[in-house]
Amino acid sequence: MAKPITPEKRVIKARTLIQKARQIPAPSSVGWEHFSYTAQVKDTLRQAFELVKLINHSPSTPEEVKADARAVIEEIAAAEKEILKPSK
Repeated sequence: MAKPITPEKRVIKARTLIQKARQIPAPSSVGWEHFSYTAQVKDTLRQAFELVKLINHSPSTPEEVKADARAVIEEIAAAEKEILKPSK
């Protein structure tokens, strides 16, 4: 049986995944490569969200960790808008 990850480690791992999503190279064309790029970014950010989404509902988690989790959720939304914004 796998060991559970502590909430603090979940926050750190989620922030690492956000960084990973920002480092995915953007395609130069707007064809299937762009579709694949968008899917990779969204999947990476979804993984980050899945790590922290339930931290706020845990009664044993300290309040500062819950605040970090809320901040990470906001960072995920901001990163998705920033990374996938339409190019002009």
